[in-house]
Amino acid sequence: MNIYAIGDLHLSGQSPKPMDIFGDQWADHWPRIREIWQLTVSEDDVVLIPGDISWAMHLIDARCDLMAIGELPGHKIIMRGNHDYWWGSLSQVQSALPPRMHALQNNSFVFGDYVIGGTRGWLCPGNHYFSLDSDQKIYLREAGRLELSLSHARRQAPNARLIGMIHYPPTDQSGTPTLFTDIFEKYGAETVVYGHLHAGSIRSALNGTLRGVHYKLVSCDAIGFQPVKIV
Repeated sequence: MNIYAIGDLHLSGQSPKPMDIFGDQWADHWPRIREIWQLTVSEDDVVLIPGDISWAMHLIDARCDLMAIGELPGHKIIMRGNHDYWWGSLSQVQSALPPRMHALQNNSFVFGDYVIGGTRGWLCPGNHYFSLDSDQKIYLREAGRLELSLSHARRQAPNARLIGMIHYPPTDQSGTPTLFTDIFEKYGAETVVYGHLHAGSIRSALNGTLRGVHYKLVSCDAIGFQPVKIV
């Protein structure tokens, strides 16, 4: 079993949205991802998808994108990104998922020697756009959700190797401690994958080991539109 990751698929099967408005590299990005995925990933592998899955506004409209992902090989673990407005309650999302696709929200999943947990995350204090009035409450809530997920992971599989997922960057490029990094360290995460960053932000993203945890940006344009092997 291999574990891969690829985030920020930004699919729009119900109401097609041209992604090349964000750069030529996005032209026909889904057929390219799908082709490489089919050549790379086996049925026993796991693919982590840390958010921004579909541009749909409602779950019924996101179903075609979820089905398209579900047709590809491997088990898939998805989480909500900042553009996944279609994501409702966990039970609603789970009821819409095809077989071998799992929604990560306050829970965790065990595959072999590995356990996977995480949360969407949010802007961190110190970010230029962070506001105490509008962001602090969400930041604290998401940290609480991360704690719930990773504590669930450790109850399920105390000795498993922990892989974390988060949509937003869990810290800045300098690795400043945040509640998110503190919690990943507390529970002994080996690797954390995240997305959200695109274009020029990719160059300054954190990719590497920080206080014992390896962080990897896996937004699809940061990894050449192909699933990247984590383990």
